[in-house]
Amino acid sequence: MTPTFVRVCALDELEEDTPKRVELEGVPVALVRTEGEVFAVSDICSHANVSLSEGEVEDCQIECWLHGSSFDLRTGKPSGLPATRPVPVYPVKIEGDDVLVSVTQES
Repeated sequence: MTPTFVRVCALDELEEDTPKRVELEGVPVALVRTEGEVFAVSDICSHANVSLSEGEVEDCQIECWLHGSSFDLRTGKPSGLPATRPVPVYPVKIEGDDVLVSVTQES
């Protein structure tokens, strides 16, 4: 199955290191512009059912504000306890000034 990309926002709507929560096809996504790239990860922490977009971004990681676990924005892998499971990472494309994200699962 080929990923289907959906326009989420304009690139200039994303502030550096400030997560933005969006919902695509019913999937909560945290969008982050950092280090010259845009990343999209699940907005739900794999440890506790809280929004990652309310956390801090530093060194290409997003921190869960509730218990302090951080997740790599490139891989979704947690870098510290209490989280042990990665969060889903979604492909991002930039076309002109548009940010496009795909939440479709590849088989």
